[in-house]
Amino acid sequence: MQNENKGNCKYVFVCGLQRSGTSILARNVARLENCTSFKNTGVLQDEGQYLQDVYPADVELGGTGTYGFDPRSHLTELSSLLTTENIARLHRSWHVHWDNSKQICVEKTPSNLIMTRFLQAAFPHAYFIVIRRHPVPVSMASQKWSMSSLHRLFEHWLRCHELFKEDRKYLRRIYELTYEEYLVDPAKHHRKIAEFIGTNAPTAVMESVTSTYNQKYMERWFSLLSNSPFRAYYRYIAHRYEPRFAKYNYSLLDCNGTSYRDAVAARPALGTVYCSLADALAFLWRLHGRNMELVTKPLRACLPKSFRDQVEDALREKSLHWLARLVAPQWFNELRKKIR
Repeated sequence: MQNENKGNCKYVFVCGLQRSGTSILARNVARLENCTSFKNTGVLQDEGQYLQDVYPADVELGGTGTYGFDPRSHLTELSSLLTTENIARLHRSWHVHWDNSKQICVEKTPSNLIMTRFLQAAFPHAYFIVIRRHPVPVSMASQKWSMSSLHRLFEHWLRCHELFKEDRKYLRRIYELTYEEYLVDPAKHHRKIAEFIGTNAPTAVMESVTSTYNQKYMERWFSLLSNSPFRAYYRYIAHRYEPRFAKYNYSLLDCNGTSYRDAVAARPALGTVYCSLADALAFLWRLHGRNMELVTKPLRACLPKSFRDQVEDALREKSLHWLARLVAPQWFNELRKKIR
């Protein structure tokens, strides 16, 4: 049953790049009093982008770590998609999945980060909760889903956050936090968010957050800087992007008392060669993925479903992930989405 009092609804959009903590944050916001979010929709991470047909989903614009480079991904109140008919269709598409007895509707899609102005125009009672995370964990984690080189993922992080920085001045209601701040005191942010969206502090048990993964990715990054055979490349991009990330209070050269500021970076010309090689390798991997899909997809389609299910169950074992990525990378990504 459609909510007959949609005019009284508040719409809370959780924004932030993939792997920035948007999912756990959105689930906890949805636990606040009088809040509802998408559940059991059958789409990836119950994200609203896959439950509508008004604007293109991330996957249509290049996917994780790439979509922000496509001009179509940055939507504002000036978008030609923002018609009366499309707004009504977008409302209908999402309201059928929200609990219509609740007045605060929560939607989480990472690319909300660069379409806040569009959403505000479509949903006048919009509230935005924006979470930002260190570019190293975001980019290195995104490599599992993206076939981009690491420096391109750094560039994508900066591109999206720079777009948001420009859009922010047009937003009426916004709450910002970093993933690192959320780790330190999640209860404080839950209280502040409850106050921000006009509801009560949580009475339900909230999902806990951990710093384990942040630490793991930072340790891996500093290992690449010091021990990798390709450390010249990693040191070059660390020095190259350090000033730009410093504007967001993040560092690629300092962590937990360890500093690589004295590490010698590759000369600019040589560093450019390293980046070109990294891009070439990423391209070859994408090409390999497409070619392997052309070969293996028809073969998989001929196999009995029961056998395909057995293969998928076997490939859920981490020890065999390398084989799935080699034989059919795109199919492996689909499998990982199921077990994510």
